[in-house]
Amino acid sequence: MNCIVTAGPTYESLDDVRRLTNFSTGRLGTELANFLTERGHAVTLLIGESATWPGERKAHTIKVFSTTRDLRAQLKSFSRKRVAAIFHAAAVSDFSFGKMFARAANGKFTPFTPGKKISTRGGNLLVELVPTPKIIAELRGWFPRTRIVGWKFEADGGRAGALRSARRQLADCSTDACVANGPAYGRGFNLVTADGKKHFADKQTLFAALEKIYQPGRPGIKWIGGKS
Repeated sequence: MNCIVTAGPTYESLDDVRRLTNFSTGRLGTELANFLTERGHAVTLLIGESATWPGERKAHTIKVFSTTRDLRAQLKSFSRKRVAAIFHAAAVSDFSFGKMFARAANGKFTPFTPGKKISTRGGNLLVELVPTPKIIAELRGWFPRTRIVGWKFEADGGRAGALRSARRQLADCSTDACVANGPAYGRGFNLVTADGKKHFADKQTLFAALEKIYQPGRPGIKWIGGKS
């Protein structure tokens, strides 16, 4: 199958030297891309330029993204091509920078326009954090016939909360499946679909299940079933 895997973090610039980003090495998405490539699939890996994992990248096509806007544009550019599956594992920055204010000597904040490098000699700044639009929510409009798998990495809320977040992503974004993991979920992964959920203890068994996401001629994913 022709598929796209996203991996690693996006970032948002405060000025030309400072960034806001998510912690992500890009390892999980890169290893998934490697697995699918070794299984004979045509894989495009979109990898964040800030990804730090030094492992080999085996995908047939590798493209580097920077900001959330850049990743969005690159994904949208593939909408004119036939894509069987998208595995969206990138750690997209949840916030971007909005309005900025500098605190004057009288304690009041006034609008501030950053230059190429904000000087620390200028005193305190107040910077607005604005939620970034969710790329996962836009994918179905660009790829109406593509199998789309999202990720939910949760730090709080426990395993039940992580699974609720995964199910919410399915409903809100019209994705076919969502992988839940992170400190809230605990060890392993859970692959959630409209038909159920299933726990996988390690990456290799998860990857093997993800490969089955694309099944030509089938209207939905019925294979997941089983106990969680």
